[in-house]
Parts: sequence; structure tokens; C-alpha cells
Amino acid sequence: MSRPFSETSMDISAPAQFKAMGHPVRQRLLFVLGEPATISQLAARLDLAKGTVSHHLKVLRDAGMVAVIETRKVRGGTEQYYRRSAARLDIAPKAPEPLAAMLQGFAHEVMASDADPLLLLRHVRLTPAQARRLRDALTELSGDLVNADPSDQRYGLLIGMYQERSTKDE
Repeated sequence: MSRPFSETSMDISAPAQFKAMGHPVRQRLLFVLGEPATISQLAARLDLAKGTVSHHLKVLRDAGMVAVIETRKVRGGTEQYYRRSAARLDIAPKAPEPLAAMLQGFAHEVMASDADPLLLLRHVRLTPAQARRLRDALTELSGDLVNADPSDQRYGLLIGMYQERSTKDE
């Protein structure tokens, strides 16, 4: 089940999509496939066997999260270029398996980065109206970043906002 690339977002809510997000290798592939790449390129970039990459790409393709966007004839064979199906993946609320896999994949990418990452965790008190405005502003800001020049350096961006669980001791 292939889909054309969308410059917007894809809602991750189907069981096949949850399964696809349930492995850290597939998370890493989704990060890398913001740009087209072949199985050989992906294997080299992620330091994985081509068979491993091929297996995980099939799971992502079956879930509609990755698509073949170009095919080229090379030395008597066919080379396929894969890309993530959407610029942004929106995880369904309260979906623990894909959320855990996404965070694990994010951790792998942060640890593999040559640059110093920015990681902040802050708890703030907001009114419901302030929380809605902040959520809308973060969503808008991340959407404004997709029109960068393709020759620019790529950066990963994970934005999270959640309401802290209330406890009876407060």
C-alpha cells in the first residue's frame, strides 16, 4: 500500500502503523527517509545489513508509511529509491507502543549525532487557554521549517507537550 509523499502530516492510528513503529530500526529508517535513499544507501548510513533494511522497509511500506518514489536501471538491475510518505508523523494520543518506539529511535539518533543536541524538559503551569496557544504555536513553528533548501544540513526535531499526571498529594 504505497502513498504519494505529503508535505503535511500522516496520522499514525492504524494497527499496522503501530506495529511498524514498534521497532527501533524502523524508527531510524523513518528519520533517515525524510530524503530519498536506496536500500544500499540506508544500509551504509545505518550500519545494517541490506537484508535487515529490506525487511523493515517492507513492514513500513505495508503500513503505508514509506513508498518507492523512483526506480532506476543500474548495471542490469533495478534500484529503488524510498521516502517517508509524509513530512510529519502524528502519533495517536495514548498509543504507548509507537510512542515508546519513537522515543527509542529518537534516542538512537541523538546518540549518533556529531553535534551537541538540545534536550530540554521543563514543567510549567499554564491555563488551558495558554496550553492551547503554546501547542498551536509549536505546531505552526515546526510546519514553517519544511521549506528549507535541500542542500542545507538536516536536523531532527521532536516536539512534545503533555499535561502532567495529577497526583492526590498536590
